[in-house]
Amino acid sequence: MLHLVPGKLTFDEAFLIMENLVSLRSEVVQRLLELCRSIKVKRLFMYLAEKSEHPWLAQLDLSRVDFGKGKRLIIQNGRYDTKYQITVPRDYAEASG
Repeated sequence: MLHLVPGKLTFDEAFLIMENLVSLRSEVVQRLLELCRSIKVKRLFMYLAEKSEHPWLAQLDLSRVDFGKGKRLIIQNGRYDTKYQITVPRDYAEASG
């Protein structure tokens, strides 16, 4: 799903879906993040998960996840998030301060 942002799915739609993923099992998320080959998807997943403040985030070992190098443009004319090196809509970036 996140691979389709912003072409076929909007950032807002992805965020709404991510907000509802409150009962994910951290061990499954960990394994999927480690196996995922898309840097964009991993960074966007973590950005949206943190914005959603999911409780399972605390159990993830992100040192085992390859987030790649370099910047990724998700949204044109957005705001750059330095932690995940992605460009997100301005209203999301401004909401986090």
